[in-house]
Amino acid sequence: MKVIMLGPSLEEKGGMGQVEKLILERIPTEFEMQHITTWDGEPSQRSKLHMLKVFARALWCFLGELWRDRVDVVHIHLAERGSIVRKSILALIAFAFHKPVIIHTHGCEFHLFYLTLPNPIKRAIAWLLQRSTYTIVLSESWKEFYVTHCGLKPEQTVVLLNPVAMPEHLLDRGEGDRQIDFIFLGKITPRKGIFEMLQAFAKLPSEQREKVNLILAGTGEIERARELAQELNIESQVSFPGWINGEQRNELLAKGDVFLLPSYNEGLPMALLEGMSWGLAPIVTPVGGIPEVVEDGETGLVVNPGDIEGLAQAMQKTIENEPLRSALGRAARSRVASLDIHYYIEKLVELYCGAVKSADEGSKPKRLGLNLSADEKSEKILSEGVLRSRR
Repeated sequence: MKVIMLGPSLEEKGGMGQVEKLILERIPTEFEMQHITTWDGEPSQRSKLHMLKVFARALWCFLGELWRDRVDVVHIHLAERGSIVRKSILALIAFAFHKPVIIHTHGCEFHLFYLTLPNPIKRAIAWLLQRSTYTIVLSESWKEFYVTHCGLKPEQTVVLLNPVAMPEHLLDRGEGDRQIDFIFLGKITPRKGIFEMLQAFAKLPSEQREKVNLILAGTGEIERARELAQELNIESQVSFPGWINGEQRNELLAKGDVFLLPSYNEGLPMALLEGMSWGLAPIVTPVGGIPEVVEDGETGLVVNPGDIEGLAQAMQKTIENEPLRSALGRAARSRVASLDIHYYIEKLVELYCGAVKSADEGSKPKRLGLNLSADEKSEKILSEGVLRSRR
């Protein structure tokens, strides 16, 4: 089976690129998968001419594969704004060639974008999504949005939480009097609650702050965040390593203790799932798909977006209470075990096969589901070492 995957560059600094890479690395050899880059991140963002060149190349390559009839399934990664325009053109071309299309939604602010559009544009986007064989969404709450507001059928709207590559071994973080690493990974922007995070950290008693390294890794408004840290007199406890690669990320998470993500909007952030897979205790906000993986007091601590006082209290709990911090980290790792890429690929393969079968039979998409429950999958990964089966 030949699958064409259309989406941002594999080097894109964000969750979409990470999901694409995991799929390409783990797809069974029975599938031929070709990734076509439609957007390459910062270069496309800086120059409209470059953006158009990248998209024109993608369009030409995609048309060539379709013309040679070398496509069985089209897998499109979709966000909001400009992504809608680019992917709509590609989806319409795939429809014209009678190819089954799976639209994979990622945009954490898609709801805000969509609801402000004029009604004719809303109807056009809704029609496009309805025309797909399956639309992948990142959580049950996102499924409810797409079914309610875009008119998708429940059976064509598939909840597929983002995958994670579970580390086989965790380092012994030790106990007692030692430095505690609070880690953030992602874009340093107001949407991620970065500036509230710094203000909350500054509210901690100085003797507690001195026990913590606050590490904010990522690109974005670094200078603004650094200036705020200086204003708050916490610059000695805060570091900004910039964007880090996969190996550096794993080294950071391996020794980390708490994962911070006090966002205002999210889909289902890959960075959070990675932090949980390494056994970090999450402090998060209940936005997007996060409540489906983090339950307050069970697999993490949950505060409302913008609640600086609540965020400071959650930080304080994890500093003072090492048994709580460790228990939350263990529970977080157990929770995301069912999201291991091994099982994600099983579901994705099922979607590809279902899409081809529906196209061949001219039938409606069927409900799909794996045989194992989330609890059974978690237990299998953690106790039997499913990771050994990876290539």
